[in-house]
Amino acid sequence: MTARRLYWTVVLSTSAILAVTMGIRNSLGLFVSPLNTTTGLGIVTVSFALAVGQFVWGVAQPVFGALADRAGSAKIIVLGAILLALGLAVTPFMRSGIGLILFLGIVAAAGAGAGSFSVLMGAAAQRLPPERRAFASGFINAGGSVGQSVFAPLSQTLISGIGWIGAIWALAAAALATIPMALPLRDRKSSPAVAATGGMGLSEQTLIAFRDRSYWCLLAGFFTCGFHIAFLATHLPGEVELCGLPASVSAMSLSIIGLANIAGSLGTGWLAQRYRMKMLLVLVYGIRALAIVIFLMSPKSALTFYVFAAVLGVSWLATVPPTAGLVGKLFGVRYLATLFGLTLFSHQIGGFFGAWLGGVAVARTGDYGWMWYADIALSTAAALVNLPIREAPLKRAVATA
Repeated sequence: MTARRLYWTVVLSTSAILAVTMGIRNSLGLFVSPLNTTTGLGIVTVSFALAVGQFVWGVAQPVFGALADRAGSAKIIVLGAILLALGLAVTPFMRSGIGLILFLGIVAAAGAGAGSFSVLMGAAAQRLPPERRAFASGFINAGGSVGQSVFAPLSQTLISGIGWIGAIWALAAAALATIPMALPLRDRKSSPAVAATGGMGLSEQTLIAFRDRSYWCLLAGFFTCGFHIAFLATHLPGEVELCGLPASVSAMSLSIIGLANIAGSLGTGWLAQRYRMKMLLVLVYGIRALAIVIFLMSPKSALTFYVFAAVLGVSWLATVPPTAGLVGKLFGVRYLATLFGLTLFSHQIGGFFGAWLGGVAVARTGDYGWMWYADIALSTAAALVNLPIREAPLKRAVATA
């Protein structure tokens, strides 16, 4: 297989897997109402099961990343597909909160985590040359947004057409489709990335990372990223409602975010091949802070929300390619799935607080004012905390006569 063909085979297969797993994961909110109606468990119980799923998805990243680093990424993706399909398929039979939490919140979420960012980007980085990894990360990241834009309307159509049980079984079948997609990721014994580690073990590499100030800077920045994204994904519809605008503005804003994220992911992946990745992170976090300041100062019309959503979308998950790239650049790609998985866990911890504190703020004060101010402060802090990262300037090619 030629280098070019290998590159696109790996990139397309990993982005397709992420499109399926993220598309399914981001569509589960559509099942909250029918689950509540059918089971009678109450909206709080159903929502809590999905909240547990958010946390478990974050925990699964470093766990399955470490397993992939040891056993091979293809095996972990297959395991994840089986877990995701099983969790979804059994969910309609659950009539207790514990059962719903177990299969929807733990089994399905863990399966989605096994076929997500850390394993997929680690698998791609180990098979691609250093100069192509950043764009590959952006391309893979964009696959998740494509999946969201496809699976959300598809799931809603299936729910309306064949009922929620048939729809969730269809998603379970789609999860199994990732198994053949994992075939190009079967491990090669001669992988240069594996051979270049000099026999260093996973535990030793992890300890080295945790002793490095730059790694802690990445963790801090990604915590802020999760806080910001979870707050907006959960409470932007509430902000639209507080501004007296119709629910259609919320739906359109979320759709714009997803579409703009495709451009943002591909763009930062491309730029990371040409500019220092830490400066891209500074730029992205700075854009977020500035966008919120301008949003708060602007009249709250539908157009304001759409423009705000477009800017947010460009920076939404644009942090993923340079963050993954920096982890690989600082510590190598042999254990990238584990080390990047830990940054994703930090991301989800921030996400938990962003979603939770947003609800606390509106319940106590009647609006999201303090959360917006916190977002500005945290985005600014995230921009600054990335500056001390020890990333050498890119070496430019010098033309010779």
